[in-house]
Amino acid sequence: MMSERIETLLNELESIKMKLKEEIEEQERHISYEVHNGCVKFQNDVIEKQKKNMKHLFSWFKDIPLLHLLSSPLVYAMVIPALFLDLMLYIYQKVVFAIYKFKPIKRSDYIVFDRQYLAYLNPIEKINCLYCSYFNGLMQYASAIAGRSELYFCPIKHAKKMAYAHKHYYEFFAYGDEVDYQERLETLRKHSKDNDADKKR
Repeated sequence: MMSERIETLLNELESIKMKLKEEIEEQERHISYEVHNGCVKFQNDVIEKQKKNMKHLFSWFKDIPLLHLLSSPLVYAMVIPALFLDLMLYIYQKVVFAIYKFKPIKRSDYIVFDRQYLAYLNPIEKINCLYCSYFNGLMQYASAIAGRSELYFCPIKHAKKMAYAHKHYYEFFAYGDEVDYQERLETLRKHSKDNDADKKR
């Protein structure tokens, strides 16, 4: 389990992240839009201003490097394994998460589609944004599922440094710390299950 000092620092870090998020939102407040039932609504005058900044398809194709155009089938071919991964994650949650009584990870918290409402994007740019929203959201969704699984099956930190760590990683045990490992593992599993149960209420 984490020490009180580490837990305090992590809570402070979360608080700083929230303040940063609020500050960024404050700076972006001049861009007026509303979200209704998952759809983003701009005022008509804002849409007209956005349309004036759209790069039309003729100009877009004229300026795109040939190699970028030729490589696009490879870029979009990645949607095939992505769709398969998406399906397997759905099955994994329905089966494994149910058996182990993990709190389900909401797909819609990670995969968000809203850039298609921006009038300054041309049709191809909107398709690109849809693809990127799906693919990057799917990777984050997969990481959340894998992270919750790792918390149960192998909550041990790595000796080597990593570029990215999911939100559960700091709860993991120190690498090479074998003292009372099985007892601590059971305690962590129970604590995690209790947290999942609290979040379901």
